[in-house]
Amino acid sequence: QLSCLVKMVTLHGIPKDLDSYPKDLLLFLSPSDYAATGSCRQYFANIGKANLDVLQRESSQREQLLMEALACLKIPGTQVNEEDAEILGRLVCDLGGEYIRSSGGNLLKQLSQCDSFLPDQEEAIRSVISSGNTTFGPPVAWSAFTLNELSGLIPVFDHSILQKIPK
Repeated sequence: QLSCLVKMVTLHGIPKDLDSYPKDLLLFLSPSDYAATGSCRQYFANIGKANLDVLQRESSQREQLLMEALACLKIPGTQVNEEDAEILGRLVCDLGGEYIRSSGGNLLKQLSQCDSFLPDQEEAIRSVISSGNTTFGPPVAWSAFTLNELSGLIPVFDHSILQKIPK
């Protein structure tokens, strides 16, 4: 339905007020379509707020979006800073374990919004959390507020992490 709607909306060219359309609609446009109305950074900031599950996980379309986002943000290698993580939004759910490890705690906030993880991602999340080298600190220093911030990641925590969290 969204794909069809995009065809209708763009029938007479790309509308100038694309930012006012539902974010999920933008998943069916390319950054070059959006270029006339704004920057690729703005496009991916909007995409990061969309429901990515409209596109099948590991689909070529979703992989292409992530590759274009990384190129747009000029992210060299696998280290993502906090500002870029904020722009990527839900797109971080598709980043592999190597990105999660290299970025330290920069992706945790966005990752906690993901519905599911691949085994490689889960392992990387546990590794980053266990290291304690994040803005949240080591699990022994966490509060209820910290757990609330990371609530989407709790199912990934193993026994060694859980037993360190203060009651």
